Amino acid sequence: MPPHPTAAPPPEAVTPLIRGVAVLRELSEAGGAMSPSGLERATGLARSTVDRITSTLARMGYVRLDGRDAVLTPRLMELGNAYLAALRLPDLLAGEADALADELDESVSLAVSDGDGIRFIHQATRRRAMSLSFRIGDLLPAERTAPGPLFATEWTDREWSAWRERRDRDPEDRDFTAVPPRQLSTSQQEFAERVTRAGEEGWSLDDQLIEAGLVALSVPVRDPGTLRIACVASVVSHTSRHTAADLHETLLPRLRRAVTTMEQRLRTAPPPQAPPRPSGLAAWTGASKQELGRDFVESLARGLTVLTAFGEGRNRLTLTEVAQATGLARATARRSLITYEHLGLITRPDDRTYALTPKVLSLGFPPLSRTTLPRLAAPHLTDLTARIQESTSLAVLTPDAEEIQYTAGVTAPRVMSVTITPGTRVPARETALGELLLAASATDTPDHALRDEEREKGLRTLAVPIRADASSRPLAAAAVSMHAARHTPQDIEETLLPSLRATARAIESDLRAASRFTHVPTT
Repeated sequence: MPPHPTAAPPPEAVTPLIRGVAVLRELSEAGGAMSPSGLERATGLARSTVDRITSTLARMGYVRLDGRDAVLTPRLMELGNAYLAALRLPDLLAGEADALADELDESVSLAVSDGDGIRFIHQATRRRAMSLSFRIGDLLPAERTAPGPLFATEWTDREWSAWRERRDRDPEDRDFTAVPPRQLSTSQQEFAERVTRAGEEGWSLDDQLIEAGLVALSVPVRDPGTLRIACVASVVSHTSRHTAADLHETLLPRLRRAVTTMEQRLRTAPPPQAPPRPSGLAAWTGASKQELGRDFVESLARGLTVLTAFGEGRNRLTLTEVAQATGLARATARRSLITYEHLGLITRPDDRTYALTPKVLSLGFPPLSRTTLPRLAAPHLTDLTARIQESTSLAVLTPDAEEIQYTAGVTAPRVMSVTITPGTRVPARETALGELLLAASATDTPDHALRDEEREKGLRTLAVPIRADASSRPLAAAAVSMHAARHTPQDIEETLLPSLRATARAIESDLRAASRFTHVPTT
C-alpha cells in the first residue's frame, strides 16, 4: 500500500515495532510472500534491518523463510483472532449469517466500520464457478459498498473531513488493494445522498460500484446497549442472478428477519468467559535473544505479544492488565501500546483502557484466510522429508468412506523413493492412512497405524491423525512411506514415529489458528 502522510511517531514509540508492522503489512499486501530485497524496496528499510525483522518473525512462527522469500504462516492469524475474539460478533452472529446464506443460496457477509472504509469480519460464501466473496480482513472504501452509507450515518464532522481528504488524495482508490481501481468517478455529493437515504430507509444497496456485475444489499445490526451499528449484514450476488432492484424487492424482508435474530442474539448472549492467557512470553523473548543475539529483535517480539493480550472477555484492558497478561514490565507494555495507538491498531475507549481496532486484521489475515489444509501442511511435510529422507503425505477419507484421497505429498530425494501424487485415490482398507481414518469414524482413534506391504511388496507406511482440536475426530492423516529394507518396525516406532507426531502437532497448531474464524477446506 502506498505510504500515507502521517504524524511523526511520539517519542515513546518503539521504532523496531513500527518497522516490524511495516514488514508484515507489505507481506500481506503482496499476497503473503516477498523477497528480502522486495521488502527492502517496499519499506525503505536497510537490508540488514529487514533480515533481522524476518529472522525475529520466523522465530515467533509468524513467517517462514522459504528459499529467497519470507512467507506468512497461519500462526500470524492469532493476532487477528485476538481482535475477532474480543469483538465477539463472529462467534455470536456467524451461525445466523451461514444459515441465511444456505437459505438464499447467496453469499452473506458481516462487516465493521474501519475509519472511512469497511472491513469484513465474516464470510459465508457459495461454491460456484463465479465466486462472489472478499476475504476476512479485506478493507473497502465506504462509498463503493452497501455497508458504507449505513456506517456513514454515524460519522462525525471530523470523520467526514477525513473521508474527503482521502478522496482528494486517492481518487482511484489505489490504497484499497482488495478492489479494482475506480473506473467511474462519483461525486462526494452522490455518496452524501446515499448516506441520507440509508439513514431514512434503514438499508443500503451497492449497484455495481465495486465492479461490473456485483450487487449487494445491506442492513445494520445494532448494539442493544448503545443502539449504534455494531456491524452490517449483507447479501451479495451478481446481476445474472439478481439486479440491485430485485435484490431489494425479494431479499430485504428475509435479511431484516435475520438481522432481528442477530440483534436478539446480542441481547441474550451470556457474558464472555476469558480463557487463561499463555504464561512465560516475556521469558521466552529473553531466551530467544540470548540464543540468536542481534538477529532477534526483542522489542519487536515483545511488542507483538501485546496484541495477543486481548481476546474473548478481554476486549478492553488497562495498562496493568496488559502487563500482567504478557509478563512485560509496565513501561515496556506502555511504549508498545503508545506505538500501536500511533499506528491505528489500538484505540482508547476511555482514559484508562485500550482496545484493538479492526486494522489488526491487516496484519496477514486476508491472504491467510484463504488457506487449505493441504497448503497449510505442505511446508511441514517438506521439513519432515528433509529431516528423515523419506516420502511424506497427507490424505482424507472420501465422503463414502470407501477410499482415501491424497491431498499433499513430498517425495524423498532418493534413487528409490515412494512417490505420492495429490489427487490419487486408493481403497481405504488397503492403506495405513485409511485404516486410521476408518477406525476414527467408528470408534476412538488409535494413536497411529503401521502397515507392511502396503499396496505393493516392500512398501511400509506409518500414519498418524490430524485433528482440529484434541476432542474432535481426525480431519485427515499424515504418513511416512518407505522401503521396508531401510527401517524395521521397531526402528519406525522409535525414530520415525516421534518425528511424524511432532509434524502432526505443528500442522494441528497452524490449523487451530487458521480455523478459529475461517473455514479451512480439507482438500
